[in-house]
Amino acid sequence: MIIKDHYAEHNFMVVVAIVCIIFAVYFGYCYLDLHHETYEYERISVAIWVPIGAILCYILNIVFGLGSVLAAGIVGFLASFSPVLNSQSNYLKQLPTVIYCGAFVGMSSAQITPSIGFVIAAGVITGLLYMLSKNLFLGIGGKLGALAFAGVIIVSLIHWLYVY
Repeated sequence: MIIKDHYAEHNFMVVVAIVCIIFAVYFGYCYLDLHHETYEYERISVAIWVPIGAILCYILNIVFGLGSVLAAGIVGFLASFSPVLNSQSNYLKQLPTVIYCGAFVGMSSAQITPSIGFVIAAGVITGLLYMLSKNLFLGIGGKLGALAFAGVIIVSLIHWLYVY
């Protein structure tokens, strides 16, 4: 709709662009291996790092006032060095992704996440969602952000139902 409004005179180009996008999505769905026969869970020892990343990012964002993007960048940057501690450890190789998922939870503004308890709850819910979605959405960008969004929305809904 944004493209259509911007190019009101050239509606033909908008239709061509939309048709191209539809074909790209269709062929991507047909030819990418997004369907999985087995269903696996992530270990809880890995998923426990989601709330830790959320707390670290929240503290840098709200308490130190660095801003959400810089706070998430710092947490992700520091998490990226965890495999260096022991290059043979498969466990440490999984941590940067999980901690960065938690950083997305901690990026929320103070109006959305009013307290550290809220961030911990959202981090725990996001960690549970991360555990359940181990082999879902492979090859599709945005999985970590979508999981963090879902965790924050679920806790916000519970908070809203409890308050009202």
